Amino acid sequence: MCTVTYLPLEGGNYILTSNRDEAPERSPRNITCQRMAGQELAFPRDEAAGGTWIAISSAGRLACILNGAFEKHVRRPPYRRSRGLMALDFFEHPSAEDFLEQYVFEGMESFTMLVLENGKLLEFRWDEHQRHIKWMDSREPHIWSSAPLYPKEVRQKRDLWFADWRLGRKGFTREAILDFHLNAGEGDPWNDVVMNRGGIVRTVSITSIVKEDSFMDMQYYDLLNEQVKQVKISLKGEVVGSR
Repeated sequence: MCTVTYLPLEGGNYILTSNRDEAPERSPRNITCQRMAGQELAFPRDEAAGGTWIAISSAGRLACILNGAFEKHVRRPPYRRSRGLMALDFFEHPSAEDFLEQYVFEGMESFTMLVLENGKLLEFRWDEHQRHIKWMDSREPHIWSSAPLYPKEVRQKRDLWFADWRLGRKGFTREAILDFHLNAGEGDPWNDVVMNRGGIVRTVSITSIVKEDSFMDMQYYDLLNEQVKQVKISLKGEVVGSR
């Protein structure tokens, strides 16, 4: 849930890559596939809460969650609904706009949610008091780092690593951005893109999504077990919606 990059491709397609920094016991080994609201979904299911931090659907939609909004917050459980289950709830709504209008965010822990659908990129932050909605330029690269784990100065440093990585590149590939997600940093295990804080919290997986005209491809790199799982979803149909 903790480091995400977005890279635009030709024709409104993209590559989105997410490093998950979490307690190792919560890391799934497989990609789950299930049907919801007329869509085929694919996502790695959290072993503890049953939700997910990243999911794609056959309607050409993607939702990705990072913990925290703008700065590190004080946790005050219990919360009304887990953020990972909210990520799946999103797909029951026919559009991001409908989700933002209809969903009840009060009583939930703060988060940053990224949504891609219909060529649009939404950054939505909930700080436990109010909503912060920002439509990003989907033609430009972006990077996000989790506020609870990485203070502002570290997030700014990571922005610079990403900017340096992009210099001189005429195009983007999955292999190249995966190398960034595996190796970017300064040799500091506490704050590098692949991080490890004494084994309590560490980068447990990398999820790579490539969206093309006719399909979405999810590759899930289980760093703990050194395994790779892959699911490709054909794009078809519209969102039925249950609300």
